[in-house]
Amino acid sequence: MWNGIEINDRVAPSVEGIKALAEFPTSIVGDVTGRLNGTNGLYPVNKSPVTACGNAVTVKVRSGDNLMIHLALRMLKPGDVLVVDGEGDLTRALFGEIMMSVAKSRGAVAAVIDGAIRDVNAFEKAQFPCWARGINLRGPYKDGPGAVNVPVSIGGLIINPGDIVLGDSDGVVAFSPKVALEVAQLGKEKVAQEVATLKSIKDGSYNDSWIDTVLKAKGC
Repeated sequence: MWNGIEINDRVAPSVEGIKALAEFPTSIVGDVTGRLNGTNGLYPVNKSPVTACGNAVTVKVRSGDNLMIHLALRMLKPGDVLVVDGEGDLTRALFGEIMMSVAKSRGAVAAVIDGAIRDVNAFEKAQFPCWARGINLRGPYKDGPGAVNVPVSIGGLIINPGDIVLGDSDGVVAFSPKVALEVAQLGKEKVAQEVATLKSIKDGSYNDSWIDTVLKAKGC
């Protein structure tokens, strides 16, 4: 009988892909991939600058219920990022200091929660990066249903188990390991372009004639 619970194995990480993407800002790799690979409405809860890159272990839960997150904590291994689709609900916290401490003890490098968390100061004290939609002191239920290691929707972005999740102070992006090296190469080219642009601003040679080109094309 279907009980509303689905449990799948953790997907092994793409070590090469994670290493390739870890050096880039989220804004850079977001720009070079059509600006469609970033989440909306999730922000770092840490007070100091944060960055993390790792392997997605995904969880889908019912609003306000964290039973399946506790199950997913058992699966975490070094380098994982816990990614939770909490339906964007902010009425109850899904993740707090105790669960964060378990995740960190098992080697997880970050958590991304499309929902609310609590015990905010503990994340800063532990230097554990976390992105969430909001904060609420009210605790969750632990009844289910839910699913572990299934495709999830996080701030409008579909993240699959085993995807590479990259987060920094600007937000979170995610990519399939199949495209990681290509994205990294595009990122290198974009970084070089931006370095050159910033240099031109500093030395007074900055050229913004592209604005006129765009306006002319619009008949202005």
